[in-house]
Amino acid sequence: MSIGNSPEDDRPSIGRVLQQARIAAGLTVEEVSSSTRVRIPIVHAIEADDFSRCGGDVYARGHIRMLAHAVRLDPGPLIDRYDDEHGGRPAPTPAAPLFEAERIRSEPRRPNWTAAMVAAIVAVTGFVGFTAFSGDDDGTGKAQVAEGSTPDEPTAEPAPSKPADPKPAPSESAIAAAPRDKVTVKISATGKSWISAKDHSGRLLFDGLLSQGDSKTFQDKERIDLVLGDAGSIDLFVNGKEIEDQFEPGQVERLSYTKGDPEVG
Repeated sequence: MSIGNSPEDDRPSIGRVLQQARIAAGLTVEEVSSSTRVRIPIVHAIEADDFSRCGGDVYARGHIRMLAHAVRLDPGPLIDRYDDEHGGRPAPTPAAPLFEAERIRSEPRRPNWTAAMVAAIVAVTGFVGFTAFSGDDDGTGKAQVAEGSTPDEPTAEPAPSKPADPKPAPSESAIAAAPRDKVTVKISATGKSWISAKDHSGRLLFDGLLSQGDSKTFQDKERIDLVLGDAGSIDLFVNGKEIEDQFEPGQVERLSYTKGDPEVG
């Protein structure tokens, strides 16, 4: 089917052309709606030349194009006719002149009076606090220090430390305080001497060399047996009492002591 062969007043309308083409193609409105996704009421309205239900010229052109394709028509002449009858295509929106950009300027930033007021309040408060702190106790202000000077402050001298009490030398009473039910033997070396000490069962308690200033103490519940390599270099204390025997230098002595009074074995 062609349009435009007759005078303009005799031409069928857009809706009439689409309707006749649909009928010639053997299609129902429902079938055209299903294939084009255009709702049935809108198809009926377009075929009745009522384009108000399309929602605007852009949608109307789209619906005409889809319906024309569905009924095998060229949509171009129909859309051109729609534009002629409805005021033509909308003119493209001209681009804004370049000088318009110059008119759009951000307003100058206003001073932040709130921040300035807060800063001023902080400064005044700090000044008042500093003034109150720097004044003297009686409020006369006479004790203020000149700017740039530093007041002389008395330097606290550390109190002289007391000398540590010298540790008392170990007294022989410590030996005397030993349990009375045991025998206690102390050996102090005044020179070098080899010694050996055993308990009452023969268990070796010590076997070695003592140098000058060294000492050893032995205890047993029954008896201490000694061997002194150089008895003249030894001071001997038994149960808190010093043995007064005069040992000769280089003399070897074998001695035994019990928890009774000191006796030379």
